[in-house]
Amino acid sequence: MTNPVVISAAVEGILDEVVLRRLIESLGAFPGSVYGKNGKSFLLEKLNAYNQAARFFPWVILIDLDHDADCAPPFLQSCLPNPAPYMNFRVAVREIEAWLLADRERLSKFLSVGASRIPHNPEILDSPKLTMVEIAGHSRRRDVRENMVPRAGSGRKIGPAYTSLLIEFARDPEHGWRPNVAAKSSDSLDRCMRRLEQLIGGAK
Repeated sequence: MTNPVVISAAVEGILDEVVLRRLIESLGAFPGSVYGKNGKSFLLEKLNAYNQAARFFPWVILIDLDHDADCAPPFLQSCLPNPAPYMNFRVAVREIEAWLLADRERLSKFLSVGASRIPHNPEILDSPKLTMVEIAGHSRRRDVRENMVPRAGSGRKIGPAYTSLLIEFARDPEHGWRPNVAAKSSDSLDRCMRRLEQLIGGAK
């Protein structure tokens, strides 16, 4: 029996980590150590060190595009002009929530909303995070509304358990997020998966 390929990673935050681990596992590889989890600036500061490590072993770096650029390729090129052979440097357009929104059927069931409320093309959204919050506000589940939507006057953009609930959705292979389905509605996710498949194949 062949041992699974181990892929190290670095991400912006804990939701990104769970999404990436689920993605790697869905392709038959094993997620190794996941670094960063302290915001985009911190991750970019360490990018050259991660790239050096990717000279020898598979790595994936995942960050949000946010509004740093109009599209992902020029942004990737400006951040890392010379990626190492085993580097997969990827951008979620525009936020990691877009990848979760891309599995419309499962997300609508998880949030208990009509599928028509989930946008067909999440990558054109100005803020997938805010869209996710708006959708949660229409949930038939009281716990979703109370935990994902910020309380009036709190000054926050998300509810108190927003991240925890999305982690639950992303982590569940039985009823939660399906990367292969989501990739059909998210070009940045599809590109990430195809590059991961190349790395996995080359590392075996």
